[in-house]
Parts: sequence; C-alpha cells; structure tokens
Amino acid sequence: MKDHYDIAIIGAGPAGMTAATVAGNHGASVLLVDEQPEAGGQIYRAVGSQTIKDINILGPDYYIGRGLVSELRGSGVETINGATVWQVSEDREIGVSRDGVARLIKADQVIIATGAQERPFPVPGWTLPGVMNAGGAQVLLKSSGVAMPDAVFIGTGPLLYLVAYQYLKAGVAIRAILDTTPRANMLRAMAHLPGALGHLCVLMKGRRWIKRLRAGGIPFLQGVEGIKLIGEEAVSGVQFRHRGQSRKIEANTVFLHQGVVPNINLAMSAGCAHRWNEAQLCWHAETDAWALSTIPGIAIAGDGGGIGGARAAELMGRIAGYGALHRCGRMDEAERNRLAQPFRRAYAKEMGIRPFLDALFRPARQFRIPEDLSTIVCRCEEVTAEKVREAVDLGCLGPNQLKSFSRCGMGPCQGRFCGLTVNEIIADARGVPAAEIDAMRLRPPVKPLILGELADLAPQTGD
Repeated sequence: MKDHYDIAIIGAGPAGMTAATVAGNHGASVLLVDEQPEAGGQIYRAVGSQTIKDINILGPDYYIGRGLVSELRGSGVETINGATVWQVSEDREIGVSRDGVARLIKADQVIIATGAQERPFPVPGWTLPGVMNAGGAQVLLKSSGVAMPDAVFIGTGPLLYLVAYQYLKAGVAIRAILDTTPRANMLRAMAHLPGALGHLCVLMKGRRWIKRLRAGGIPFLQGVEGIKLIGEEAVSGVQFRHRGQSRKIEANTVFLHQGVVPNINLAMSAGCAHRWNEAQLCWHAETDAWALSTIPGIAIAGDGGGIGGARAAELMGRIAGYGALHRCGRMDEAERNRLAQPFRRAYAKEMGIRPFLDALFRPARQFRIPEDLSTIVCRCEEVTAEKVREAVDLGCLGPNQLKSFSRCGMGPCQGRFCGLTVNEIIADARGVPAAEIDAMRLRPPVKPLILGELADLAPQTGD
C-alpha cells in the first residue's frame, strides 16, 4: 500500500468492484480494500474460487459476480484483501489493519461501499447457540460448502426463500419454513404494482422458489406470529402461533431473516449525514446523484447508501466511479455525464421494483419492537427491551443518552445489532415517529483495533 491514492474504495462487493474498475480503467491510482480473502462481497462471496461443482445450487445470479471479478482484475487496481478498515476521517484519512499492522492512508476521493447487513430480529431466545441469520447460513454454503441440516427458517424477504431454495437444490433437509410476512402487506404492495410489472421475471422467480419448496415436502407456514426460541444451553425448539393456534417445532438450528438494511457504521463514524427512511425502516445516507455524501470527497455507493439489490449496487458503483474521477480531475464534466448516462437509466429502471418489495416484505411490528420485555435487545451488553423502556420512563430521549443509562450500544458491534431496534423502541415508548429519534452516535475505530497496532502506528504519524 502507498501513502496516497487518487481514489480509495472500501468494500469489494458489486458497488466497490465496479467503482474500482471504472476508476482504474481511466488512469486513476486506486486502492480497493476488503475484509474477505477475495473480491465479491456478501452477494458474490468466494465466486472467484467457488468449489461447489453443481452451478445450479447457488444459481446463475450468483455467477454474474465472476464477470465483475474478471473486470476488476483487468483494471490494474491495487486490491488489498483480508484487511480491516477501522476509520475514515472527514479529511479522507483511512485507517487500515492487515496482518497485525495498522496504516493510515490518504485519498483525494473515498467511496464507501460497505453494502448491507441483515436487520435485527429480536425475539426471545435469538441469542441462543444454534440460532443464526439466514445470510450467515448462505455464507457457510458459499465459502466452504457447509450446510446445517434440519434447520427451521423463520422470517420474511427474498433472501430467506433463496437460501432455503439453495438448501433444497443441495439436497439438505429443511425442518420447516415459518413465514412471518404480515397478510396485510400484500394489499399495501399492490399500490406499487405498476412500477414492479417491468420486473415480472423477478416476481415470478420468487414465486417459483416458494412453489418448489412446497413441492419438496417442506412444511411452509405463512402468517406466523409470536415467535419464541426455546432452550437452555442451546436452541432446542421454536414456539409460535399459526392461525390462532399455539404450536411448537423441535429444532437444534434456526435461521432468522427479515430483510437487509444499509451497513452504516463506517459512513456515520466519518460524519456523513443520514436520515430515517420510513419505507425501508432504517437509516439512509444523504447522497447526491453521484453518490457523494455530505462530507466533501466521501461517496457512499451501493446498498450501504440504501437497499437496491446487487444489480442496482453494481450500477451505482459505476456512477460513483465516474463522479470520483471528475472530482479528482481525471475526467471533465461532459465526459462524466456521457459515460454515466446509460448506467443512470439502467439504475432508475432497476429501482422501479423497490417500492413494491419494500411494502411486501415490510417486517411486522412485533418482530421489530419486542412485545416480550425480557427479550435481549443489545447482545453485546445483554440489555433487554424492558431496560430500554425503563430508561425512557426516567427521561432518556434517544440512543446516545441510553448508553449512559444502560451501556446499550457500547459493545464491540457499536450498535450494528441493536441500533434499529433501540430507535424504534424509544420512538414507541415516547409516542413519536422513529425519524424524530437521533441515530446512535458512532466513533472510530468502528472495528476492533489492537492497542499494539495503535501504538506502532503513532511514530508513523509523527505524534
């Protein structure tokens, strides 16, 4: 790694790869940094070295990533894998750690492409061993071909059905699928159907997954409510309500999922402004048409700025790349606009289905704001929903004050797993919209940093 680059990109998912490819192909000095051993991000994880021989298991959409990886390799971009970015400052100083050594790097332009993470799913027992996110199950399948048989899939959203379908094609037994999608969501989604009709193939794909899962003999229950995961040392079963009846399924493995949200920690810690998005029930970065944030020289591309999916992230990555080239003097405005225009049109078309999907798979209130007050909200500090509400009763107005009351959000994840839940609990307890509650304040380092690395870093900075 050098000390300075024209453009530094954080995250090698679809947005990061295409932004880097665009910038590299136009002569900029580019650094692409990612935590994984190879480029691909979560959606295309391990696509360049995939060992699963049957390509039908992960599906053709996954292997689109091979083309993006190939483009990246041909662009001459310097790519650093297995590295952790723990800081991006307002003056575009990037803190990077790799192999126990920390570095500070400067860039004229920074593109944060940290992608999405799964939404918290706080139900009783969700912290028990044997419970994990559906995305985690897919990571195991992609990265090492490992699957967990006889699992119960619980939740809503395309990823839940996709992972279950991939399990089915891989011949892995599934105990049951408990769909928590509220029945009223379909009526709300119908208002956005005209915009989604241009993506009929996507809609039919989802229906095909569900049809084949049912045909595979897997119990598929819809409208499930009142989820409770039970067990002592580890999960042993699932209790729930279905059509007014209480039921129980024994299970040693449970996969939870209720959509994805932007991974905002790095962008927020850099000081980029965010706003509450009521349609997606999460924080979105405030960006312009070129993905530029409110901090000069820092752009946020892909799902890290707002959920749009892999194809939309790929397109916005290219747009962000052209924008960064222009800002660092590598491309004039006319050329930037001309080259970005086809990708901008494709992006607008790709986003046409998003309002429909956001409405259809909007998570139920009971799975965002725990009804059982004993439910753990903050996994790091083991703070319950009851403790959060008690703090509000004592005068706590937001998540940053809550830290003083309970340490909620002060653990290693810095609110990744509790931030959204805390926001909505406080808003509900105060009787105000979630948009009126401040976001949890984040500070660097956003990832764990060994003290020895920081000490060794000091002489390099002249402190």
